[in-house]
Amino acid sequence: MITHIRGKLVEKNPTYAIIECNGVGYFLHISLNTFSKIPDSEAVVLYTHLSIREDAHTLFGFADKTEREIFKLLISVSGVGPSTARTMLSSMTTDQIQQAIASEDTPTIQSVKGIGAKTAQRVIIDLKDKILKTYELQEDSVNNNNTLKEEALSALEVLGFTRKQVEKMIQKIIQESPSISLENIIKQALKNL
Repeated sequence: MITHIRGKLVEKNPTYAIIECNGVGYFLHISLNTFSKIPDSEAVVLYTHLSIREDAHTLFGFADKTEREIFKLLISVSGVGPSTARTMLSSMTTDQIQQAIASEDTPTIQSVKGIGAKTAQRVIIDLKDKILKTYELQEDSVNNNNTLKEEALSALEVLGFTRKQVEKMIQKIIQESPSISLENIIKQALKNL
């Protein structure tokens, strides 16, 4: 198993990177998050995962070990392949994925292209305990965030906004500042509307 590659960055693209190591060029499939973290300098290190199928050996590259671990957890779920996992890591940060799984936020997971309702539920069922243990997310803080989200949604609905208009915005505000107060969530949401 190849765990990481350290070498000279030859080419960087939003979906792949080519790293030359001792005269051999390695083609690594990457997520947008990794793309944004790869420095433009020549010397780079990417953590890797080798996916072996009958018809292909595919090398995936990650900017950090956390992203690689999330990737491995995602592909362990039936119905989630390496391409879908990479799409998920491109759509959301590792913190957002962990938070969505831990808080059983099916709509957020389902918003990723290629993941339907059943697969999203399977991801949550299969990975919730592993995510909570591995990343020490406290269920209390997750439940507290859900309560804050619901209270903020209710308050904004009373003010005349539709749930659909504000739900994603509130989720984003909570993810960016997990310890934010209800009052500040509503203030930030009103500024953005």
